[in-house]
Amino acid sequence: MADDDLDARARAVLHLETRPWPTPGAKERAIREELGVSPTRYYQLLNALLDDTRALAHDPVTVNRLRRLREEQRARR
Repeated sequence: MADDDLDARARAVLHLETRPWPTPGAKERAIREELGVSPTRYYQLLNALLDDTRALAHDPVTVNRLRRLREEQRARR
């Protein structure tokens, strides 16, 4: 599948994960302002993207980094 199949919102979610956040709360503000969704909904979308092969094709570095973090968090539980 081509990464063109990944919609604009999915690409925006992945892009937010590549940015550094200077202060606590900055990311949550950006989620609300740029995507128009709550942080809870954002993380639901992000988790779904981590299992999507189109997201992996679009940005393998970010998706693999986030998959590793997710697995580390699951292992700690």
